[in-house]
Amino acid sequence: MKYGKIVEGKFIDRPNRFIAHVEIAGKAETVHVKNTGRCRELLLPGAAVRLEQSDNPARKTLYDLVAVYKDRIGWINIDSQASNKVVKEWLEAQDYDVVRPEYTYGNSRIDFYLEKGEHRIFMEVKGCTLEINGIGYFPDAPTERGVKHLRELTAARQEGYECVVAFVIQMEGVTEVRPYVEMQPEFGTALAEAEAAGVKVLFLPCKVGRDWLKIDGKLVKKCYQIPVALGKV
Repeated sequence: MKYGKIVEGKFIDRPNRFIAHVEIAGKAETVHVKNTGRCRELLLPGAAVRLEQSDNPARKTLYDLVAVYKDRIGWINIDSQASNKVVKEWLEAQDYDVVRPEYTYGNSRIDFYLEKGEHRIFMEVKGCTLEINGIGYFPDAPTERGVKHLRELTAARQEGYECVVAFVIQMEGVTEVRPYVEMQPEFGTALAEAEAAGVKVLFLPCKVGRDWLKIDGKLVKKCYQIPVALGKV
């Protein structure tokens, strides 16, 4: 996925989860943060950030904060919408018969429904921006929605669907994601229950460019086994 015009800035502070103050070309600007997670270890005063400039003059904020620089790791894309976008691009290059986003299943909406021959696959996508000692962790804030998604996949697997939870690693140098049970034990429990039911876990490392994000197919790593239709990268 590719952004429009990108500008550089320095992070000042974050009054709430929706907006931040950033210094751009020597001027303090109020910007929209495209991630409602905490990002406390990333959004530190003085941190270098990248922002996409909007072409809509009617917007209250002219910029969207989409990436931040972290020592030892480099640039981390924190755009929470980016993970589904790059997965859609990646899946469309994998020769599936059907790639359908936002698929309604019962009372739920699954990120992707896939078909390949006789395979019927549900996939939920989780973006990972939290790194600790070279390992990715999810979530960085409590997420009841994330727990619900895992339980939905578990139920779908029990009904015969092939199911995958895909962690998109929105940084370079990290190839594994673990449940951050210190933040939310329930997510770790739900993930373990999903795996026990046959839900597959997939790690998707990314390349992070100045104005783009792309799944690095050469580094895709699988955890345990993944459905046959997902085995070719």
